This record gives sequence, structure tokens and C-alpha cells, in this order.
Amino acid sequence: MTDRQQRHQKAMQKLKSHVDDKVAAATEQRGQLLVFTGNGKGKTTAAWGTVTRALGYGYRVGVIQFIKGLWECGERERLIADPNLDVHIMATGFTWETQNRDSDTAACLEVWREAERLLADPEVYLVVLDEITYMLKFGYLDIETVRHAIANRPPEQSVIVTGRNAHRELLEMADTVTEMQETRHAFNAGLQARRGIDY
Repeated sequence: MTDRQQRHQKAMQKLKSHVDDKVAAATEQRGQLLVFTGNGKGKTTAAWGTVTRALGYGYRVGVIQFIKGLWECGERERLIADPNLDVHIMATGFTWETQNRDSDTAACLEVWREAERLLADPEVYLVVLDEITYMLKFGYLDIETVRHAIANRPPEQSVIVTGRNAHRELLEMADTVTEMQETRHAFNAGLQARRGIDY
């Protein structure tokens, strides 16, 4: 064995030992709260990827789509036929298009009732609250209401919250926080959102 091979082997042994220690230390089993936030692209996409993963194992999944629910959504179109997937969409779509606080609030509260039902159901393995951060920012939902529903969900249920500017209380509650950072976005250079890539 060459010196280079020996150095590599030693480095990999050290890495394996570190990973094995981390795996051995992770002994708790329960549902998790994951927050996908930040200005970068990919928050909803990451959530749908996790939905696909959970459905692949035969788990029941609920998705609540706020804000851009009326847009085409390739992931939703592909997965909607799965009997284990329960999707609810806020009827108004983008709130900056409607510009009507009363109707937006009513639509938000209507779909939130479905979220509360899913968050209370021990048979639902994963709940995605897609773009809920905007509902909190615009004042359509109260943070205490959302925090209470998430905190009191069944212990085996995981929840994914997506959207920019996640509320600090959700960040404090979360087991995993991923911030998508934008380095460059095609839209800012005048490229239209592309079907099958952006939605």
C-alpha cells in the first residue's frame, strides 16, 4: 500500500468512527418539525421530495398549499392519485393578486381547518404546511394557533413548514431548519418560470 493510500485509509477510518459515534448517539424516535425557509429556490420542491419519500413507504401524507395552490404543480399532479395523499389548496392563490384581506383570511382559515384535522390525526405520518409562513406574516393566521397545533400533534407525526421569513417561534420549535440561500435566480434576469423545472 502506498503512502497516499495509507493516508486515505486513515482519513476514512477517522471519518467512519465519527459517523458511527453520531449514529450511535441518535437514539430518540419521534416525529420531527422541519422548516425549509430562506430566499432561495427549492423549499416547496424539497417538501414534495419528502412527501414522495414517505408515500414510497406507504405512509399517509397530508399537504396544505397556501399562496400558490392554484398554480400548476407537477409534483402534485404526479402524486395526487396516490390514495395515501390528502391535498388541500387555499382557494385564492397568490394574495398579492387578490388584494382582498377579508377573502384571503377566510380562504386561509378554511384550509387551516383541514390542516388542524391532519395535525390531530395519528394515522397521518407527514403533514406539509406549504408557504404557511406568509399566512403568519400577513396576519391571516395567529402564531399561537399554529404553534399549538404543531406542538400537540401525534408524537410520531412529522411536519414540514415552508416559506420565506419563517416565524422565530417556528424556528425555535424546529428539529431541523434548512435555509435556502439564493446566489442567483433566473427570474431576476428576465427568464420566465419553466414548466417541469420551477413548477
